[in-house]
Amino acid sequence: MTDELLIRREGIAGIISLNRPKAIHALTLGMCRGMTEILTAWATDPDVKVVILDHSEGRGFCSGGDINLLRRSALEDGGVSGRQFFFDEYRLNHQLFTYEKPVVAFMDGITMGGGVGISQPAKYRVATEHTRFAMPETGIGLFPDVGGGWYLSRLDGRVGQFLALTGARLKGEECLWADLATHYLPSEVLEEAKRRIAAGHEIAGVLGALAVTPPEPEMAGHAGQIHKHFAFDTLEEVLASLDVDDSEWAARELALLSTKSPQACKVSLRQLAESAKLETFAQNMAMEYRIGSRVLTLPDFAEGVRAVIVDKDNAPKWNPATPEGVTDEMLDAIFAPLPPEEEWTPL
Repeated sequence: MTDELLIRREGIAGIISLNRPKAIHALTLGMCRGMTEILTAWATDPDVKVVILDHSEGRGFCSGGDINLLRRSALEDGGVSGRQFFFDEYRLNHQLFTYEKPVVAFMDGITMGGGVGISQPAKYRVATEHTRFAMPETGIGLFPDVGGGWYLSRLDGRVGQFLALTGARLKGEECLWADLATHYLPSEVLEEAKRRIAAGHEIAGVLGALAVTPPEPEMAGHAGQIHKHFAFDTLEEVLASLDVDDSEWAARELALLSTKSPQACKVSLRQLAESAKLETFAQNMAMEYRIGSRVLTLPDFAEGVRAVIVDKDNAPKWNPATPEGVTDEMLDAIFAPLPPEEEWTPL
């Protein structure tokens, strides 16, 4: 077991704390495999009645996956190690989604990408005043994976399409409003909440008793505009709709979208449209693995990570550079089935 995870038992609870504070607890392959291993063991342990997911010190629950590993893979090994990471991470996502014991995720801090993937499957998802929730993948040429297609496509009011395209950061109260969190607790009571849950008190009762009324969610004020402008499944229609709205908000979102990978935006919209038709989370993860295994080695991913994380010049040169340059044929190739022996499968 990796020291990047802190595993302990308290009362009836099995507790997994992410422990990479310098990387805001970003997931490595070892962390994904370690979590799967302990969750498998706890699944048949009668003394473990509930699983708690949280993080050790620092300002984040989980900032995502190991982006540097993925970029190196794209540049050095043709995506082989990156695909292995996706394969195992997606198995963990599915394991959590189908886990028979209740899972409580404490999203106390930065919850992005891979952090969304391990917190959204939880039956109880606790946001706080520190929560900053986002799926910012279109800014680095990826797409909202780790189950994002399933979760975002099922949010009301086209909020999911808005989050997928813009990578908007939600505060805790906005997570509660959007149904991405089940409870809003002040951070100072989290240890008490964990103590009571581990002592055997009913989870919903504990969280309900310690919950407080959150601030008014800023995003709620733009719900009508989000529903109107992000109602389309093509990027061109979204941009055209925003373009005829003369509000400051629309101008800001339009400018933001101009910085995102056109390919990633188009992939994300198709991903959500397709996911909404699927019957099982496993089908969604198989689709996302097909997408991920291909976009990993397309030019936009390595370029996006270079611009945002490596050189930090925030000036990516996307290829194709325009929405019109991303054709339906390109998207068809990204979404096409893999050879049977390469397809993703659950545990």
